[in-house]
Amino acid sequence: MKFTCEKYLLQSAVNAAGRAASVRSSVNSLEGLLFQAGANVRVTGYDLRKGIYQSFEADVAEPGAAVIMTAKLMGEMMRLLPDGMVTVEVQDNGKTTVKCGQSEFNFMSLPASDYPELPESDYADAISLEQKKLSELIDQTIFAVSTNESRPVYMGSLFELEGDRLTVVAVDGYRLALRREEVSGKVQSARFIVPGSVLQDVSRLCGKGEEQAMIDLGERHVSFSIGDTVIISRLLEGDFLNYRKTVPENFKYKLKAERAALLSATDRVSLVVDETVKSPIRLSFGDGSIDFRCATALGTARDLCPCEGNGGDTEIGFNDRYLRDALRAAPAEELTVCINSGSAPCVLVPADGNDSFVYMVLPVRLAK
Repeated sequence: MKFTCEKYLLQSAVNAAGRAASVRSSVNSLEGLLFQAGANVRVTGYDLRKGIYQSFEADVAEPGAAVIMTAKLMGEMMRLLPDGMVTVEVQDNGKTTVKCGQSEFNFMSLPASDYPELPESDYADAISLEQKKLSELIDQTIFAVSTNESRPVYMGSLFELEGDRLTVVAVDGYRLALRREEVSGKVQSARFIVPGSVLQDVSRLCGKGEEQAMIDLGERHVSFSIGDTVIISRLLEGDFLNYRKTVPENFKYKLKAERAALLSATDRVSLVVDETVKSPIRLSFGDGSIDFRCATALGTARDLCPCEGNGGDTEIGFNDRYLRDALRAAPAEELTVCINSGSAPCVLVPADGNDSFVYMVLPVRLAK
């Protein structure tokens, strides 16, 4: 195998595929990257749970395939090589040479036959949406993905397709984040759970323009096609929370407020939060204003946020980080804050009445 290409093309592929390579594995080849040179060059990383491959154009002098060890070495090499044309050559005996300008590296590679095969997709019935929208769906919900390994099903986000609407839900036992977007494709109904670590990679690779991303669902795997890059992941199995029954539908009080004002007030009173004793912030929902307060051993803080509506002087305690995450993620300038009592969840929805997002934060018990 021998090919020549621009360094930036090879570096992009190595960096993308390297995210899926194993750091340590009983299968040595999984610590490397699979290079396949034909009409173009494809670089693959795979850890048996997640696979990423990226293709790029190159001048292929000798078609072939090999596993170049290790992904970490290749990533560092690409970072330090000078800009320009890079030539990669793998001889039949496995000797590998990488040249760029005056720089040259020589090391051994493994046969491509040692590398496990990835699940393949044909994208015949794929779901399609803008990369920017896919990134927003992920970024505005992933903060609520659980990190508790004892409940692995919640370490991912639920993707639920109904007609031309895709709903993404994340929940960790203390808060829930839900986002919806319009999509296109032949699939009319689907429900699957994607690991949060995979979604982080998907979001990083998504562009900010109108280019399309494709989501293809298999029996046990899902793949995301983003430009010249494909991410394949094993799906999480288990019963996900029934969010329709979990999020309250009726509320005693509804107050409208500016998202930026709510977030600023939260940030200010959180300055005195004592993390060692998990001090909550207190919100008192009055007539035309929401009173933010916090008192800890560090000091006290108070702020007032104007609003429309009356909350009946209901007082609710919140973990400041959970409330802040929801306010930061909400894609609207004005929110409706929905509450029932001091011991019931608080729900944030768009003030204009659409159902594009729902954020639910559970209360913290307040000391009398």
